Amino acid sequence: MKDKHLKTPAFAIVIIALTGGLVCSILASITFGNADISISDVYKVILYKITRVSGLADYGQGAVHDVVWLIRFPRVVMAVAVGMGLSVCGTVMQAVVKNPLADPYVLGVSSGAYLGAAASIILGIGAVVGDNSIGIMAFAGAFLASLAVLAISGIGGRSSATRLILAGMAISAVCSAFANFLIYMSQDREATTQISYWSMGSLAAADWDNVPVTLMVMILGAMLFMTQYRKLNLMLLGDETAITLGTDLHKARMAYMLLSAFMVGFAVCAAGMIGFVGLIIPHAMRMLFGTDHKRLIPLCALTGAIFLIWADVACRVILDHAELPIGILISLIGAPCFIYLMIRRTYRTGGDAS
Repeated sequence: MKDKHLKTPAFAIVIIALTGGLVCSILASITFGNADISISDVYKVILYKITRVSGLADYGQGAVHDVVWLIRFPRVVMAVAVGMGLSVCGTVMQAVVKNPLADPYVLGVSSGAYLGAAASIILGIGAVVGDNSIGIMAFAGAFLASLAVLAISGIGGRSSATRLILAGMAISAVCSAFANFLIYMSQDREATTQISYWSMGSLAAADWDNVPVTLMVMILGAMLFMTQYRKLNLMLLGDETAITLGTDLHKARMAYMLLSAFMVGFAVCAAGMIGFVGLIIPHAMRMLFGTDHKRLIPLCALTGAIFLIWADVACRVILDHAELPIGILISLIGAPCFIYLMIRRTYRTGGDAS
């Protein structure tokens, strides 16, 4: 496949269009839900919370205010944060391991989070931190699993893309086995049901206490990766080529892995297990706009945010008076995309170190 290069004016237009699309998506998605609230009332609540206009004071409290401002709005902002973070991390992971089939969960992060959540729910580990113990233990499990992958991949020599993948597969198998063992041995059906639901992913737990921190982590992480586009482009060319150009990518690969695990850990803590976002979005953006990470990362960040917003809207409205776990819906979309990538032999990640 011939690589595509998006010229600066066209890139600026696309970024402006996606930014406008993100703003419109946020404003439009807040109007969807099982509660029957008029569009006018929705925007009056938001307008009052932002401007504090005295004429709209009636919308500063009550059931309509609570549904719009305390349930829907933080949920939409969390979708922006998680979608952005998973998409950017997927882009970076694919460059680090030089594999278009990689996403933030390929290196054991998902299974580590699964084990952390199982330990919290079944064994009560982390209960001292209160109601957020499941999310915090899932975050800890994801991060520790990533550290283990890095440590194992470096045994007996320098870590490489192949060694990272193999170590990730090993850690994923071990974490999944321990988590399933805990579930099998547990006699608490309620706990088993709870971890099963958590593993399907949901944005329902979003509130104004956890949204700002998660959003800030994702934005700062994306901005940091944007400054690293040259090294990410070099990673697609391979370590040998990078060394001949005077750049050793070993330390950068380790740092990118840890930062990606940190961001994914926050996403898992906030929304449970949501797979395939980091696979679908980077692949689509590469097909449309090429492989230069200077432009690919902001494109993936904006598109991932928009994608998860509307995926969450679909989960809220597909079933009457019920909510479909977002992980199920995205897996139904992502699994066929994964199969398509596997059978499409002409696909490559490409690379441009300029």
